[in-house]
Amino acid sequence: MFRIGEDRMTLLRLLDLLEGRDHAALSDERRRLLAQRRQALLERMAAGEVIYGVNTGFGKLKDQRIPDDRLRELQVRLVRSHAAGTGEPLPPSVVRAMLFLRAHTLALGYSAVRPELIDRLLEYFESGLVPWVPAQGSVGASGDLAPLAHMVLALMGEGPCWVDGQPRPAREVLQAHGVAPLALEPREGIALINGTTASTALLAVALHRSFENLALADLAGAMTLDAAQGSVHPMDPPVCETRPYPAFRIVARQVRAWLEGSEILEHHRACGKIQDNYSLRCMLQVHGTVLEALGFVRRVLETEMNSVTDNPIFLDDGAPVYNGNFHGAPVAMAADLLATVLTTLSAISERRIFHLMTPEMSGLPAFLTPEPGLNSGFMMLHVTAAALVSENKTLAHPASVDTIPTSGNQEDHVSMSLWAARKALQVVENTRRVLTIELMAAAQGIEFRRPLRSGPRIEEVLASLRQAVPFRAEDAVASEDLARAEAWVEAQLRRPPLRDEVEAVMIQDAG
Repeated sequence: MFRIGEDRMTLLRLLDLLEGRDHAALSDERRRLLAQRRQALLERMAAGEVIYGVNTGFGKLKDQRIPDDRLRELQVRLVRSHAAGTGEPLPPSVVRAMLFLRAHTLALGYSAVRPELIDRLLEYFESGLVPWVPAQGSVGASGDLAPLAHMVLALMGEGPCWVDGQPRPAREVLQAHGVAPLALEPREGIALINGTTASTALLAVALHRSFENLALADLAGAMTLDAAQGSVHPMDPPVCETRPYPAFRIVARQVRAWLEGSEILEHHRACGKIQDNYSLRCMLQVHGTVLEALGFVRRVLETEMNSVTDNPIFLDDGAPVYNGNFHGAPVAMAADLLATVLTTLSAISERRIFHLMTPEMSGLPAFLTPEPGLNSGFMMLHVTAAALVSENKTLAHPASVDTIPTSGNQEDHVSMSLWAARKALQVVENTRRVLTIELMAAAQGIEFRRPLRSGPRIEEVLASLRQAVPFRAEDAVASEDLARAEAWVEAQLRRPPLRDEVEAVMIQDAG
């Protein structure tokens, strides 16, 4: 049981909560702390103290005093006015992460909300309710106001929710889930929408899928190395010892484990070739550096998930402290780094695909087809990979270097953290497809080496892949093969041995 607001949130813990392997609750001790800080705020309000966002307007309207009898109305109007997003919706997994992470940051105890509000958020989360949240509309300060407002609007029964991939009126969905619409008390609307939670949730999903991509890249790279009759010696322990980045050792161990027992490796051990092209020979250095970067992004993410990104924050005596914790700079810069390193991972994968298809480099038939000319083989799948890598290169331009003043120049420097995280996730998805194409190409190449066999673990993966996508002796509709391969990859990442590879990389990185 995760003690919300007390236990440290990690990426692995969040995944367990999102996938139903763990549950959360408020402890009695945390409930008392929240109630005490809420009471301290109420006493200051009763004494007539002016507190931003509680009895004032917002942003440039901060000096507008709101009458006491309209404070609940103020919070409702805030949510409605700030639900100004547009565009395609955020993925349901991201919205569920938003919902839980917002509950966790409020439960840290510095936002002066009722403990009952945390209970309600957990109730919505456990019920599987997913608000429909437009992806565009946040500049990452004062936090992710628009997407969080859309999330809260749905909880209030006024916006749409996801049902079978389509938006449905939230009030109907709440009723179907057996939960009541959320009623806001003074201060609670701004507490729910003022923070980096949407950017952080996007970064969490993107980072997890990046770890999956790296495990997939190690497998695809090992298969390409075998299919192209490359050398595994650049992964030898002395190489790692002479350039001792911890992640290099992890990657080398993963790749060598895939290739252990390969007959293909043994067959060409004395072939006389001195060294391979960089896309094969430098796999350790590129994949290892990606893993080093993912470790940095993870540290930023886990710090952010356990941070209070509200303004103001409230101390034990109810005193407000005005601050800039809502600024998304840490998330934006980490997301930009993630987009950069995943672009590099996709680029080296595309080069390995090209290597496999080129007889002068790999010794395999042109375009990996038995009758090149009559068949085009993997020609256009490589073009697709190249197109995705080019798209990644554009998306890798950092969002965090941009800023545009908003709110009457009150918010004169913003982070663009939501856009940074959104495009990082797009790079992650593009890279997943490039790696899938490499996996398909490497599998085709290995089968041209028959009767020699690759390592037993690779052969197990290959046998499973062939149930979804056959060896292509003649051309078929390539997009259909790719779609089946993508579905196969998603399924395999949820079961051994690939799931174990992902977990091994994530746990070793955390260690």
